[in-house]
Amino acid sequence: MFDTVLVANRGEIAVRVIRTLRALGVRSVAVFSDADADARHVREADTAVRLGPAPAAESYLSVERLLEAARRSGAQAVHPGYGFLAENAGFARACEEAGLVFIGPSAEAISLMGDKIRAKETVRAAGVPVVPGSSGSGLTDGQLAEAAREIGMPVLLKPSAGGGGKGMRLTRVESALLEEIAAARREARASFGDDTLLVERWIDRPRHIEIQVLADGHGNVVHLGERECSLQRRHQKIIEEAPSVLLDESVRAAMGEAAVQAARSCGYRGAGTVEFIVPGGDPSSYYFMEMNTRLQVEHPVTELVTGLDLVEWQLRVAAGEELPFGQKDIALTGHAVEARICAEDPSRGFLPSGGTVLSLSEPRGDGVRTDSGLSEGTEVSSLYDPMLSKVIAYGPDRPTALRKLRAALADNITLGVPTNAGFLRRLLAHPDVVAGDLDTGLVEREADSLVDGTVPAEVYAAAGLLRETPAPVDASGWTDPFSVPGGWRLGGEPAWTVHHFRVPGHDPVEVRLRGSEAVLDGVSVRPVRRAKDTAPAAGAATITVEIDGLTHSFHHAAAPGGTWLGRDGDSWYVQDHDPVAASLSGAARQGADTLAAPMPGTVTVVKVAVGDEVDAGQSLLVVEAMKMEHVISAPHAGTVTELDVTPGTTVVMDQVLAVVAPHGDEGKEDTA
Repeated sequence: MFDTVLVANRGEIAVRVIRTLRALGVRSVAVFSDADADARHVREADTAVRLGPAPAAESYLSVERLLEAARRSGAQAVHPGYGFLAENAGFARACEEAGLVFIGPSAEAISLMGDKIRAKETVRAAGVPVVPGSSGSGLTDGQLAEAAREIGMPVLLKPSAGGGGKGMRLTRVESALLEEIAAARREARASFGDDTLLVERWIDRPRHIEIQVLADGHGNVVHLGERECSLQRRHQKIIEEAPSVLLDESVRAAMGEAAVQAARSCGYRGAGTVEFIVPGGDPSSYYFMEMNTRLQVEHPVTELVTGLDLVEWQLRVAAGEELPFGQKDIALTGHAVEARICAEDPSRGFLPSGGTVLSLSEPRGDGVRTDSGLSEGTEVSSLYDPMLSKVIAYGPDRPTALRKLRAALADNITLGVPTNAGFLRRLLAHPDVVAGDLDTGLVEREADSLVDGTVPAEVYAAAGLLRETPAPVDASGWTDPFSVPGGWRLGGEPAWTVHHFRVPGHDPVEVRLRGSEAVLDGVSVRPVRRAKDTAPAAGAATITVEIDGLTHSFHHAAAPGGTWLGRDGDSWYVQDHDPVAASLSGAARQGADTLAAPMPGTVTVVKVAVGDEVDAGQSLLVVEAMKMEHVISAPHAGTVTELDVTPGTTVVMDQVLAVVAPHGDEGKEDTA
């Protein structure tokens, strides 16, 4: 076994790998960019090496700086995690040339399976069924469009390099092909540095099943069963489980053998995943999609049902050990389900979010595991992937695992950064999910019904009660009643204290407080009782309000200009709102003419200039955050009268990007 291993990654996967290194008595070396100088993975490693500035290209994606970090720290091996350079054949080869062991497959296997076009040809020759699609590499836009027409719409555009849904585009209309191909190339180039695309037939209502394989350097290859990964949004997995309720023992064995043959076809070594697309109505008709030559995000569910630590076996195989077990020794026991917690705001169309983690409590306990890179004070930016943590639940059967995971997500507190935890909890309670009737389009079809666009009245009531100022107490413990800011006055009813609050994306709400009463704008919520604040182990204070005999408890944390409130995985940022200042301010340029940033990120494309005439719906700019593109379109036909950004500009949420004046209004002063 190695003495020292460098972990060439960040966030939750770096923390996860460090945990196993510690258990094996191996010294761990973390790496970090300037943005991660105080990150959790840096603090938990035995030592850490700075790579460079915050941009990934100058830090986590720099082969030269990673190799120098390994040299300086005395590392003998490099664990790439997933993402970044994990499936980069050049990095694996550079490690080998530098005398380092790359904890993963050979550079040749990465190169072969990382090219989806060559991978399909290779496994087809090994007898593995593949999805019908284009053939050949380096196809032009016109050739891709022609191949799509021959296959028949709808089709799926996919980058030949990389994975994780980045750059994938489902195209149902032939007239949109060229525009979708251009967008897919841009995203593929940004994510993987390679804009080569292929096109495949789209299978309606498919299920996504993947097989975990493990191979050593002595010719032994086994599979560790399957994972169901059909619950996806924008081609990104969000819920995974093992085993799948779709497969019976005969299909499981056949798919497992196909995965083993795929691994053998490229001389695979280490832990890898062979992904299949499966028609839900006929699970015996499965097709190879791709092979991920690395550890998968969802590997914990396999660990829980097999009892194997996959990171440990990656290390042992890389160190030259032979697998001490064969296929007949692998058994799947119980059921495990994983949910990915991401920095995104479901109420704003799942746009990437960001901010500082003000209060954090991550669920653990009997049958519950959390893999996380977070800690209180963590700054979540738009520079890296939006996944923050994973919550995994295990039980003797699927219903038990689902119940445990829903309860764990309700206990997940991440105040300061909007996440999808509440959305995932509701998704796991959806009747089709509970029944196991899944497909890759289920989340998109049901997303609107799982997002509550309203702000409950009790949120504003709790925010109002948190604005109560405690009465001053002197040294003797006596309180002067005239100094109590509670609206008390001599010989009359207490006065009302008026507050105004606003949750971003919603209209301001007035809250009037008097003693134990509270009245919201148009909504009566009295009586309201404020419970004594308590501080659970996580350090998050709680407040309880009572409305019509029902109590509602929230975790809360103070933030500049407002308060964060959270419960059951959901959270709200309640801002203090000054209606007079807002009405007098001419700087807050809001209205139908103004185009604002929907999320923090970077402007990557600017298609117009001041003075240009545009049509309603015309694409004007592209903002990218956390590897996701968002197109900014003209709200109406008119003239671009203001353009405040250029390609490369970093923007914050709601920052004004441009103004489009309707025809006839170009000369008017913008006073909105």
